[in-house]
Amino acid sequence: MAAWTSDELNKIGAAEELQIAPLRRDGTLSKPVTIWVVRHGDDLYVRSVNGRNAAWFRKAQERHEGRIWAGGVEKDVTFVDADHDIDDQIDAEYRNKYRRYAASIVNSILSPDARSATLKLVPRTTSS
Repeated sequence: MAAWTSDELNKIGAAEELQIAPLRRDGTLSKPVTIWVVRHGDDLYVRSVNGRNAAWFRKAQERHEGRIWAGGVEKDVTFVDADHDIDDQIDAEYRNKYRRYAASIVNSILSPDARSATLKLVPRTTSS
């Protein structure tokens, strides 16, 4: 399995927002959606604030592949359902990174629905 480089982790982890575009069934990219991203160790995570019913999240579940843009990095990724044993640690990362926002905004990404829609972003190599 591919791994993030230190440079990619630093740039994406520090980015305020991430653009995410899941692949459609026909292999084309869907329209990018802006979301928050957090780094936990050597991994990157995203959540759907609207839970598993959000359109972008449903598309991500169809093929489990897409592309992200953040911090000057553009990367093809695989979407992996996050291990829910680390939900509390991911919550802490969101609280820390986005603490300058109102609690009501940050709490929306910490809700049970959002937690259930946590994806780990894994870089993937594409064949030419």
